[in-house]
Amino acid sequence: MIKKFYKYFSSDIGIDLGTANTLVFLRDHGIVIDEPSVVAINQKTNRVVAIGKEAKMMVGRTPHHITAVRPLVDGVISDFEITEEMIGYFLRKTQEISNKKSLRPRVLIGVPSGITNVERRAVRDAAMNSGAREVHLIEEPMSAAIGVKLPVHEPMGSMVIDIGGGTTDIAVISLNGIVQSKNLRVAGDKFNQDIISYIRDEFKILLGEKTAEDIKIAIGSACEQDSPMEYIVKGRDLVTGLPREVVVTDHDVREAMSNSLSLIVDSVKEVVERTPPEIVADVMNKGVVLAGGGSMIRGLAHVLQKEAKIPVHMAEDPLRAVVRGTGTVLENFDLYEEVLIDNEDEIPPQ
Repeated sequence: MIKKFYKYFSSDIGIDLGTANTLVFLRDHGIVIDEPSVVAINQKTNRVVAIGKEAKMMVGRTPHHITAVRPLVDGVISDFEITEEMIGYFLRKTQEISNKKSLRPRVLIGVPSGITNVERRAVRDAAMNSGAREVHLIEEPMSAAIGVKLPVHEPMGSMVIDIGGGTTDIAVISLNGIVQSKNLRVAGDKFNQDIISYIRDEFKILLGEKTAEDIKIAIGSACEQDSPMEYIVKGRDLVTGLPREVVVTDHDVREAMSNSLSLIVDSVKEVVERTPPEIVADVMNKGVVLAGGGSMIRGLAHVLQKEAKIPVHMAEDPLRAVVRGTGTVLENFDLYEEVLIDNEDEIPPQ
């Protein structure tokens, strides 16, 4: 009876709390929020000026007393209070869309695999303090696997590589559990830093993070493409201190990201080597699924397939795979309850 009461008068919300972007799924509505995980703070008053898209536009363009920060680093909370503000903002925005405003929502949050109990507690506490009635956690590769409709319930191996903004999660899944996994602090943000460092060393030009990301999206690739690509880069000359522009090629960007991409490839091989042979056979038959925004680099699937000797497929709409998974779990909670991270510290519904 109580469960039915909460079902009709409370919202179920799934959150992909990412280093770069936060996506929110509202039950019966679908994905309702897709905004950058950025918060702008006024240092004089210690108040939040903007959150999400509005704050992202301020990055690199603020006066000294306003700072645009990302409260999550490498997929985990680095600033608890600011994360709490950001989650609260997204929950309020979601509740405005929902008609069920009277009760606090049940929230399911995707977190990187392998995070510590302390980091899990920080995520739970931030969500509870932001207005959640109860909080459940799910590992992001598991959520991505559910989001791309892999048979996680069956005694059959599936493999997912989720490359986000802060972390790369590599996981082999069978019977509602993760058989083997590895979490790397190498993903989209690291690619951006690689590009910034390379342009600084090779061209003596200083770039901002947004420009580096634009370069990565425009001409970034993991292997040589059929036709060369170029991008005009504008930045500050480190020698003269004046503005200067240069032409950067896709070869330059590949060279910049090569070490980070090699780390991901080596980690995939390592996970495959540790996986039981029967499950490896399943993965060979079905292939590996790539998810997350960082997986959209041109040619990455081809490089992984060539190096790991396993078929690799790009998920449909890879950016939203994790949040789609949280939505599927919320809509079939009893069916998927076993895949959630054990939650001994969960506060019961009030």
